[in-house]
Amino acid sequence: MDNGPKKVKLETSMGEMVIELNEEAAPVTVKNFLRYVEEGFYDGTIFHRVIPDFMIQGGGFTAEMTKKETHASIVNEAGNGLRNERGATAMARTNDPDSATAQFFINHADNDFLNYADNNKPGYAVFGKVIEGMEATDKIATVNTTSQMGMDDVPEKPVVIKSAKVITEK
Repeated sequence: MDNGPKKVKLETSMGEMVIELNEEAAPVTVKNFLRYVEEGFYDGTIFHRVIPDFMIQGGGFTAEMTKKETHASIVNEAGNGLRNERGATAMARTNDPDSATAQFFINHADNDFLNYADNNKPGYAVFGKVIEGMEATDKIATVNTTSQMGMDDVPEKPVVIKSAKVITEK
C-alpha cells in the first residue's frame, strides 16, 4: 500500500509548512529525518540560523539555545541529483560530509553552490521540498537576527517548531 511520497508537517510559531520527502533519491536521509520526527525530537526546537535569500536552519536547539542530543551521523547523499533550490529541504552538517544528524535547512533561494559536484565539493543532501507553506519560510527568513552563544544569524525572538508530524493522505 503505497500512498505516494511521505510528507511531514512542521507547525511553527510563524506558520505551517509541509515537506514532501524523496525516499527514492535519499533513502538514508529520509529514514533518519523520519526517525527524529516520529520520536518527537523536533517538537520545541527552533530555527536557530536564519539568513534571508539563503536558508533557514533548524532542528538542533531548544529556545534556550540548548543543543539536543542526537543519534549517530549519517552518510551524505548529496550526489542524488536533487538540487538546493528554493524550497528544497536539505541536511545541515559540519565540514565532514558524513556528519549530518538532526539539523536541516530549507533553502530560501536557489543555492547551486551547495549542490554536490564531486568528492572535493560534496555538497549538502537534499531529501525533500516544501510543497505547502513556503510563505511561512519567507516570513521566518525576514525575522531580525542577532548573535548568541557564539552563533550568528540567530532570531532575536525564537522561531519555534511546535510540532513535526508525518501526515497521511485522507
